[in-house]
Parts: sequence; structure tokens; C-alpha cells
Amino acid sequence: MGILSGKRGIIFGALDENSIAWKVALEAKKEGAIFTLSNAPVALRLGTINELATLCQSVVIPADATNTDDLDKLFDQSIAELGGKIDFILHSIGMSPNVRKEKPYTNLNYDFYLKSLDISALSLHKILQVAYQKDAINEYGSVVALSYIAAQRAFPFYGDMAEAKAALESIARNFGYHYGIKNKVRINTVSQSPTATTAGSGVKGFDKFFKFADQISPLGNASAEDCAKYCVSLFSDFTRMVTMQNLFHDGGFSNTGISMNIMEKFEEI
Repeated sequence: MGILSGKRGIIFGALDENSIAWKVALEAKKEGAIFTLSNAPVALRLGTINELATLCQSVVIPADATNTDDLDKLFDQSIAELGGKIDFILHSIGMSPNVRKEKPYTNLNYDFYLKSLDISALSLHKILQVAYQKDAINEYGSVVALSYIAAQRAFPFYGDMAEAKAALESIARNFGYHYGIKNKVRINTVSQSPTATTAGSGVKGFDKFFKFADQISPLGNASAEDCAKYCVSLFSDFTRMVTMQNLFHDGGFSNTGISMNIMEKFEEI
């Protein structure tokens, strides 16, 4: 459809072909956008982002999203490379040392906790603050950050990432107000189904919960490919008046109390 024709963007967080950010990049390219790709230097060494850059005819610009100096350079280089200010940004950044090391929620390492918040939530504020101060985003630009329903509900295996996602959503609301006033920039979060990404699959008990969520959701779990299409719609001019929202993209999981499939399984027991 070419709904992003003429638009310029920055996509944060593509690691490999399982990443939602990877799928978003492919979909954005298909819809006519040009963009730069960015991730932390350590992630660039571990992933295959250069393959994505080749597919999308994009440039990879390393940047630590928790470092405002890196972000300042990233915006300058992206604007120079793309030939103008930015129209859309994807924030697909999240990591918890506590979750990776399987630290239980009742016995967190607080230095790790602060790192989880900085990487997974405060990075969004830093990206937006740098962009705001540099006037780097065009009028009616769109910023989308990926979230999860653990920001609202208790999921015992999700650890301190629950607070990180809650903070992420709060930043989107509050910065969405200020950036909307300044330059009509829209900021939203997308609360996605459990998805078999490199990060998601690292959460303890992921496989079982993935199946559980699929059984609860009337439409089943939303795929990474469908999430990419949804994000692209939020980058487009079709959603110019949508901002400060947490948008559930989860096949109906967020509004379903119980499903007949699950009830039937209990009857078997």
C-alpha cells in the first residue's frame, strides 16, 4: 500500500530474524519507508543486524540507548543519512539481568534492578528527551514502544521487567502530552502477546505460558509479523490522532477472563 512512502525513521532493537524489530523493519521497508537501524554495540556483535540492513538498504548506527551522548550522535547521523528529520521511531529495547540470572522477585539484586529500569524504560525517556531538545522529529511523527501486560497484572515469572514495562508506559503517556503540545508528535506503547523472540524465550516458563495465552485468547496469540503490521499502521498518517495510549495487540487476551478451552482441560483433571 505504500503507507509509509516518504517517511524516515529509526528502528531500535533488531537483533536477529526472531526480533519484532526485525519484522517491523521489513514491513516498514515494504511500505516505502527509509530508516536507520540501531542497537547497543554488544548486541551488534551478538546478532545479525547487518543482514537486515542489507535487506532494507539501511545503515546500522551503533548506540547505547541509555547514553544520551550516543543518542545525540545517532539522531545527527540518522538525519544526515536519511536527508531530513525523523517521522517514526520504534523502541524495542528490554533486558533484565535479574531475569537472565533467574533471580526470584523476592530476592532481586538491586543493582541489576536499576539496570533493568534504565535499559528497558528510561532509555525511552532518554531517546525522547534528546529528540525533543534537538527538534529531531517532524510534526505528527510517531513513536512506538513495545510493552507487555505484566505492566498491569502480576506474572510471577516476569520479575522486575513488570516494573520496567509499567514505567515505560508511564513515560509514553507523560512525554506524549509534552511532545503533542510541542510538535503534534504521537507516543504510544503496544502491549504484545507473548512472542518467541530471543529475549522473550529467555523468560523462565515461557513455553508453557505461550500455550496458555494462546488458549485464553479468542484469536490466539498475535504473531511478530502481525505486530509489525500494527506498528507500521501507528507510524502511518492513518493514526494521526492516536497518542498516549497503551494498545493491546494480544488476540483478546487482555479482556478475557477464562476460555472454554481452559475450562475443558480442568474438567479432564
